[in-house]
Amino acid sequence: MSDTTFDYIVIGGGTAGALMCNRLSANKRKRVLLIEAGRRDDYHWIHIPVGYLYCIGNPRTDWLYSTEPDPGLNGRTLRYPRGKTLGGSSSINGMIYMRGQSRDYDQWAQLTADDAWRWDQVLPAFKQHEDHYLGADEMHGAGGEWRVEKQRLRWDILDAFAQAAQEAGIPHSTDFNRGSNEGVGYFQVNQKNGWRWNTAKAFLRPTCYGRPNFEMWTGAQVTKLIVETQPDGTQRCTGAQVWDGQEMVTAHATAEVLLCAGSIGSPQTLQLSGIGPADLLRERGIDVVADLPGVGANLQDHLQIRAVFKIDGAPTLNVLASSMMGKAKIGLEYLMKRSGPMSMAPSQLGAFTRSSPDHEWPNLEYHVQPLSLDAFGDPLHAFPAFTASVCNLNPTSRGSVRIKSARFEDAPAIAPNYLSTDEDRKVAADSLRVTRRIAAQPALAKYKPVEWKPGPQYESDDDLARLAGDIATTIFHPVGTTKMGADGDPMAVLDSRLRVRDGRGGLIAGLRVVDAGAMPTITSGNTNSPTLMMAEKAAGWVRLGD
Repeated sequence: MSDTTFDYIVIGGGTAGALMCNRLSANKRKRVLLIEAGRRDDYHWIHIPVGYLYCIGNPRTDWLYSTEPDPGLNGRTLRYPRGKTLGGSSSINGMIYMRGQSRDYDQWAQLTADDAWRWDQVLPAFKQHEDHYLGADEMHGAGGEWRVEKQRLRWDILDAFAQAAQEAGIPHSTDFNRGSNEGVGYFQVNQKNGWRWNTAKAFLRPTCYGRPNFEMWTGAQVTKLIVETQPDGTQRCTGAQVWDGQEMVTAHATAEVLLCAGSIGSPQTLQLSGIGPADLLRERGIDVVADLPGVGANLQDHLQIRAVFKIDGAPTLNVLASSMMGKAKIGLEYLMKRSGPMSMAPSQLGAFTRSSPDHEWPNLEYHVQPLSLDAFGDPLHAFPAFTASVCNLNPTSRGSVRIKSARFEDAPAIAPNYLSTDEDRKVAADSLRVTRRIAAQPALAKYKPVEWKPGPQYESDDDLARLAGDIATTIFHPVGTTKMGADGDPMAVLDSRLRVRDGRGGLIAGLRVVDAGAMPTITSGNTNSPTLMMAEKAAGWVRLGD
């Protein structure tokens, strides 16, 4: 840390931050600093696909956040994993490659009054860094850094569920990433030859590490941004204050600071820096730099409702992993072939459909697994079973992220506010009925599925919505806490080019937020790859000075 002045400072070496560093340091005349609070991604469980079981809830790789007690979940709190290592959440997530639906981005264009976010304008950014296993076509790219592959396993029970879904009226799909993801099929994953492919391997390790104009500080946490008032009265972000574990260091940026700390870390950092709701900042003893009520507001997440069905006559992971011999066979298959259960993404089969005919587009996503357990991290059940988790893709509930104190060490209060609207409770009840309809189809009959959770005795809207609160959990897709929006939107933290507003009709020069927090509305699917697309767009704007 002897040299502390750079052209660009990137805060957070996760999904967006890794790509930003790669693109900006490609210009040899520009010096780039990456500041990452976590450690390097040299923990072996990061790279073995099933290793997410050992990374989530592990302080080596996870921030260990928890939500506040949530009324919509009948007072429960949830574990809220966020990656704390190079690669960020791409080092601990489900590895599912999912863009969402074309309408998501057309809606962003409307909300931001900027056609740059339309589907036909973001598709090239998705393709720019993609390396799809089938090669390039009008919808996919090849030769980029972000590897997309088929999964290296199949299960009889998942094949049967897919057939049952088709019998229930859901079409077969071989590719969820062509603008409309309606259908049922196996997810494509961010893996390479059976290994997890995180953004550190994709964007940092092969290129940035060898560039003399790139520097990286790990185990270093930004405590606040430095914002200075210029002679003309405008504000400019000139750097960041960093705690390296032993001393406080100030890093200076001559061009821009790119805040890529994620939907939890970025609003926390902004609030600690005096950028956020003025009342909250004053309550915490922080001087107000910019009164932006939207910082930490608009939190959206996908809440999954996990229905478990006992079955007969088909192998599931509950059975295969129940003995030392079974575990040894699983380990040997991965060692020899890089396939089998150790190569599994947390969810293998997906489906997108409607909770009722009233919806114009698919508003439900299924993650189906050949296993069951009471809660993430708990032991597998002793009986054969599958889990059909379903989430509302477009929740209307909104939560918040708010600092609890002025101390950077203190985790913020995360209040998702799940199931807080009548519409979300109705979709929750209807989604369980869709699950039951699929399970009742002939293709599954030979396995004699019996609903074990929540239980077939619950049928009314009120019962099912209450049960959703009892059994539902996050699928780890928080977005929206620093949303972009059009001029005149009082809750828009960013303009359409991800630049931070100053609360007075202008911008804080030299500061952007580039992560999933910038999404005005959540995408209709898993959120990791849309975040990469946003970073690709932002990197282009930064290079052009736009």
